[in-house]
Amino acid sequence: MSKDPKEIIKFGTDGWRAIIADTFTFENVAILAQALAVWVKKDAQKIGVEPLRVAVGYDNRFLSKDFSETVSAVLAANGIEVLLSSASLPTPALSLATRDHKCVAGVVITASHNPPEYNGFKIKTAEGGGAGKNITDAVEGYIGVEEVARLEFRKAVAEGKVKVLDFKKDYLKFIRGYVSLKKIKTAKYRVIQDVMYGSGGRLLEAALKGTNIRLELMHADINPGFGGTRPEPLAQYLGELIAVTKKGKYDLGLVLDGDADRIAVVLNGQFVSPQKILALLALHLWKNRGIKGGIVKTICGTTMIDNMCKANGITLYETPVGFKYISDLMLTKEIIAGGEEAGGMGLPNYIPERDGILAGLLLLEMMVYEKKNMVRILDEMEKKYGKYYYEKTSIQLKGMVKTLEPVKKLETVLGKKVVGVKDYDGVKLELADDSWIMVRASGTEPILRAYAESKSPKRTKQLLDFALELAKTL
Repeated sequence: MSKDPKEIIKFGTDGWRAIIADTFTFENVAILAQALAVWVKKDAQKIGVEPLRVAVGYDNRFLSKDFSETVSAVLAANGIEVLLSSASLPTPALSLATRDHKCVAGVVITASHNPPEYNGFKIKTAEGGGAGKNITDAVEGYIGVEEVARLEFRKAVAEGKVKVLDFKKDYLKFIRGYVSLKKIKTAKYRVIQDVMYGSGGRLLEAALKGTNIRLELMHADINPGFGGTRPEPLAQYLGELIAVTKKGKYDLGLVLDGDADRIAVVLNGQFVSPQKILALLALHLWKNRGIKGGIVKTICGTTMIDNMCKANGITLYETPVGFKYISDLMLTKEIIAGGEEAGGMGLPNYIPERDGILAGLLLLEMMVYEKKNMVRILDEMEKKYGKYYYEKTSIQLKGMVKTLEPVKKLETVLGKKVVGVKDYDGVKLELADDSWIMVRASGTEPILRAYAESKSPKRTKQLLDFALELAKTL
């Protein structure tokens, strides 16, 4: 493997992630911090944010705090004012701090839902959203342009170049003010949340302080090994929560990922697709909170949302896969809610970023407004707007996918006529029976991602099996 940092440090869809002590080393993190400092000094000034200030935070992973101190020291050595979180915190809390403290950018040391051996480096914009490719490409381009400026961390703090602040306190105040605690206060719903050992910690408990909600937390302590699994809110990693909710009578089961920006739901031992969570949040905000605007989903979002928008005269926006596209729309349009199939939910009158804790609070608030538990609310929504079953899979291929043209030419799929084709991100085939199938090729690996949705679990599985066979021809 090349040891050249320019070859090692590559940003993906949401930051640079690598294995700790392999390529995610203190030296490489310092090199990347220096590249970010160059970007701040050369490019960030152009957007008119003064003074040059960067917020830095970190999650519960192994050495995250130490890596954040390295980043802070390098930035401070470059004459950039640094605001460092006093404790591990959710990514949205750092994003909010970046915006509220008028920073030119933010940095979070986190690998989100990756396995415990990974760590990562996320960049946030002045608005609090995820840095787009224009920014990450520029930062990558500055790697090695200047030698790393060095300053001992404790000295930087002592000289006031790095200020250590309690970002959690401000975040907690914001989310408690966002939801209607007055309405929630007397409700007696029973809620359980699996924190997955992530940086969400006991924040939901703190947010609900003073209410009658009976909240139980699972895996809320710090465990850099994540209990031998990975902090990703998918059914295969939630066996304990699924078992507990199957036996116990809970009105709502919530899940956070490693940096608390994604959400999942489990009801009575059943995993609820994030697709349905977006529909629930949007319905609540529009119907109960009176929020105006459109709803944003990705190209592989559920048809239920199309039906909901059509029935209620709500504008529907559809984007390529990736929250950054949703984030961009949230900055330019009035949006009720936006979400991706992985569980990231963007909310109105907030930062253009995902927030799993706030999304969970709003689902609880929805039960209070509707005076029903989530099982009943979901059932009524599906009866009105359609019950769909969504699945996805990844297919390892022998080589890179060169073209998806053969998919676009298909006229039928499993006996159903293709009635619509979308190809702005992969290829999506809409079928005559209100089902669809979609394939997307990875740009970096020989992997084909397949998605399908229909009105029956059997049909959805058949569509994914079809995709597996289809992959052999590409």
